[in-house]
Amino acid sequence: MFDDFYGLTGKPFQLTPDPAFYFPSGTHRKALSYLRYGLAQSEGFIVITGEVGAGKSTLVAHLVASVDPAQLTVGQVVTSKLDGAEIVHVVAQSFGLPVEGHDKASALGAIEGFLHEEARAGRRCLLIVDESQNLSVSALEELRMLSNFQLGANPLLQTLLLGQPEFRATLQGHPELEQLRQRVIAAHHLEPMEEREIEPYIMHRLKHVGWNGNPSFEHQVFAGLFAASGGIPRRINQIANRLLLLGAVEQRSQLDADMLQQVLAEMDSDNAVPAKKPEPEPAPAAVVAAPPAAVEAPPAAAPVPSFDHAAFEAAMAERDAQISELQQAVVELTYARDDEAAAAQSPEIAALHDRIAQLEARLIEQERTMRHTLTMLIEWIESDDGSQIAA
Repeated sequence: MFDDFYGLTGKPFQLTPDPAFYFPSGTHRKALSYLRYGLAQSEGFIVITGEVGAGKSTLVAHLVASVDPAQLTVGQVVTSKLDGAEIVHVVAQSFGLPVEGHDKASALGAIEGFLHEEARAGRRCLLIVDESQNLSVSALEELRMLSNFQLGANPLLQTLLLGQPEFRATLQGHPELEQLRQRVIAAHHLEPMEEREIEPYIMHRLKHVGWNGNPSFEHQVFAGLFAASGGIPRRINQIANRLLLLGAVEQRSQLDADMLQQVLAEMDSDNAVPAKKPEPEPAPAAVVAAPPAAVEAPPAAAPVPSFDHAAFEAAMAERDAQISELQQAVVELTYARDDEAAAAQSPEIAALHDRIAQLEARLIEQERTMRHTLTMLIEWIESDDGSQIAA
């Protein structure tokens, strides 16, 4: 109704996710940087959390719309309460794989075969799991096991987990998810938008549907929208929809603070929007491959070291060499265990165990250092100084 009255070509504040309406607020822009970084790694898990309506689905839809489908195959799952056996079948369905019956082994075989076919065709596979807070621990463990599929040394599946704040708490604190935590290479918690971002957000969505200045907005409306919504995009959309509807009913060309208060009173009586601004949940800054015991990103005020690309490439080469050495040691240990005379070679096996442990410790420490450097580099690029230098 109001779109016709104001001459708009569509609904500017629809509640369903649409990548065309993506708005690069500070927190969404940072989340997109971490998503792109995570995708570039081609392995492991990426985790995005946020309040209901924070814009997780729109963010991911925008990311998927920007990638080449000839290079990336995407499967999407919106979960309910799923256990380990059920999630495997749902993942198969997300990639369009027909699996007869409820045999878990058949579903796993179909998934692995599909991933190999995609890899041979030059395509990577990304699994997006929405509402991850509904997954059982066994289902999360099954997703971790799917990340073990490889073709040679190349992982075949990368997973993006979207969830509400309670999923973040579960992932960080559950003792049975330690192995999954170690495979999280990038994570970000979407915060509410800031008050100064409300007006640009409203204008951005209106202009996308042909807004030409009608209706105009009294400046106090934006402050009122922030106070009523807490900066959550979906709540802003709910209120803005009702405000435009009231404007059309009353045939108003300017929407003012009194009209907003009238809308809020009606919505409050309908229990359609919280009466008070929700208290923000304390949340650490976005992290990249932080150690399980300390998932906080470095403080924003920390000095940013210069980034030596040559040294970074050398470190990556050294890491690859260490991985090869570790793989060779594992092969040697396997042969030793299969040998009937292994019992007589216990000193050699013990030496191999020590060698593997030393290599693993060196790899973990080096990985932490590189992830820490990359985290600080991303934070620097997102800062004002970094943006100016990059420009």
